[in-house]
Amino acid sequence: MRFQFLALALPAVGIASSMAIAVVSVPKATAQIPSLPQLLPSPSSVSNDANNRLVTGWIYLDGRRLFQIAASRSNFPERSEDIQKKLEKIAQNYFQSPAKTAVKVEVREANGLPVIYVNGQYLMTITSEDAGLREVDIWTSANQIKESLQEDLQQAKQERQTQFLIDQGKIAAGIGLTMIVMSWGVYSWQRRSKNDAVHPLASQPPRGPLPTAAAQPIATQLNQQEHRHIQEVKRRLFQLTQAGIWGGGSFFILGLFPYTRPFQVGILTAAQFPLRLGVVFLGTYVAIRLIYALIDRFTTTLISSGALLTPESSERLQLRVSTFSGVTKSIATGICVGVGFLLALVSLGIDIVPLLAGASLVGVAVSLASQNLIKDAINGFLIILEDQYALGDVITVGDVGGLVENLNLRMTQVRDSEGRLITIPNSEIKVVANLSSRWSRADLTIPIAYQADIEKALKLIESIGFDMDKEPQWERQILETPQVLGIDQFGDRGLIIRVWIKTQPLKQWDVAREFRRRLKVALDEAGISISVPQQAIWVNDEQLLNFQSNGNGKAN
Repeated sequence: MRFQFLALALPAVGIASSMAIAVVSVPKATAQIPSLPQLLPSPSSVSNDANNRLVTGWIYLDGRRLFQIAASRSNFPERSEDIQKKLEKIAQNYFQSPAKTAVKVEVREANGLPVIYVNGQYLMTITSEDAGLREVDIWTSANQIKESLQEDLQQAKQERQTQFLIDQGKIAAGIGLTMIVMSWGVYSWQRRSKNDAVHPLASQPPRGPLPTAAAQPIATQLNQQEHRHIQEVKRRLFQLTQAGIWGGGSFFILGLFPYTRPFQVGILTAAQFPLRLGVVFLGTYVAIRLIYALIDRFTTTLISSGALLTPESSERLQLRVSTFSGVTKSIATGICVGVGFLLALVSLGIDIVPLLAGASLVGVAVSLASQNLIKDAINGFLIILEDQYALGDVITVGDVGGLVENLNLRMTQVRDSEGRLITIPNSEIKVVANLSSRWSRADLTIPIAYQADIEKALKLIESIGFDMDKEPQWERQILETPQVLGIDQFGDRGLIIRVWIKTQPLKQWDVAREFRRRLKVALDEAGISISVPQQAIWVNDEQLLNFQSNGNGKAN
């Protein structure tokens, strides 16, 4: 199946994901990397009480969350920065002490509030707001923070020992080697996939029994388009896998060492929103490509089964397939882009419910104000569904006409013989003349002089059409033997002989030009003249005598 690559690409992504999961689940004493919830800085929470607006935040050590604090909105930044600086100073002094020195965390009382000291240095005072975060009293909250500080400081000092850093370096080297092997494996797999896809359809016949031999090139073209979309999706997934391997491995390595672990917080803080937007963008792009491939596959199935597309010629089939595929893909693209935009807003933390409610009201107002657009869309849908015309057809709408260059649900654009691009709203198309639907006809009127041998002229015209129909160059374009209908009328140019030639769509003009050229040569060789406009004047004899006598009298 063409979608097997998805099942094949998932293991690589799964490996990278499992590596990230391993990072999260390894205990602190061995892997020495905090879980993602501890790394990601949580957004500050603000109470809704206007008289007691509290802001909460975390205190960090080596990129790890230690404990939460709370303060008023105006005091929180100063208090958080002060505690963080004191903790870093205390930690640096402790790390520079002898290896066997133990950390001493005390809870003392000052003004009825618990105060935390680390190795005799003041760190912070526990407030009722801090205790309220843990839903305990202030002394219990102080003891909890004390235990957390003692454990984390001891662990942070242990992580700075030489032997520990050497062990972590070995782990980092192993991870780096694993990244290289995995990246090389994905690259080799990608190259092998490209080599297998050089001639993907050379030996594959179109799917299913085709209704006509003329449909085979169209089905092959659709298969090739489908294959290109699949290859594009595979290429993007391969790129995503490579990025996951190197990005996830590098992120893992940063978390192995206490000196580089704070960079994880910075990376996640800086790349949080861009990463979410990137995932939404890539997902939207891949979804559009997959939908394009499904549309091409569905269209190929229609051609193969003959359920909808049963043309008499490959060119007509090409026109309708191009129109159906183009319009469907444009609709699918609009839907995917709209959904992707909403997901991007959600990833940025924007509440889209009020936006959707407002959009619905705006949509109602716009629909009332733009009824012509709705009419355009409905009429455009019926034009495409009923196959009134398609891209590449030559049509006439009212006083304008030309080649259809663009067709969508809203408008039709035609290029006339002078090169002008004419845009027609679909709601304005009431009566349309399609000059190239399924087959065309060259309608020729040939003037022959009254003095010519009419039987000889008719036989000559018939023989020219018969000979032209037998030639391979014109046999493909002429569907039926040209019909000489006979003398159509007596005109001021002579006898008008009418000829009909049924041709492939859009070939009537080429066939008519060649037929006229051959007819002129043949008529000249046969001595039959093509009449020109002429007029005979008959004068009554009595009127002529009266004119002459009056003239003589004047002369006398």
